[in-house]
Amino acid sequence: MEDNEMLNEKIEKGDLFSKAVKAGKRTYFFDVKATKNEEKYLTITESKRRFDNETNRFVYEKHKIFLYKEDFEKVAKALTDAIRYVETGEYPEDYNEEPVRYQIDGVEEPAKDTANDSEDNSIDKWFDELDKN
Repeated sequence: MEDNEMLNEKIEKGDLFSKAVKAGKRTYFFDVKATKNEEKYLTITESKRRFDNETNRFVYEKHKIFLYKEDFEKVAKALTDAIRYVETGEYPEDYNEEPVRYQIDGVEEPAKDTANDSEDNSIDKWFDELDKN
């Protein structure tokens, strides 16, 4: 399904707002939806087109993030700080250098040191571990 068709389908399914951003082989969809209690929330979907050798056709891999109103300010600040660091190399004044910790099945796991990994796919490895559970 083409990205434009996907956007039209999303709007028809009741999204309150939908915006697509094309970025190379990926498209990012920013969709505002509402719960049954009419609380609005945001979903961010990454859609990546790839060729499936088994079916000999293109398929779309989708990854989705749900953001709720109470988290917008913290997430926006973290995103702004990360972008600013990429652009300038400068840390924000309130930067916290403690290692990131993840929770898997309620158990806190320390972030793994991936500085010596030959590939930069530590997040992919972490998600793969989640899928196994």
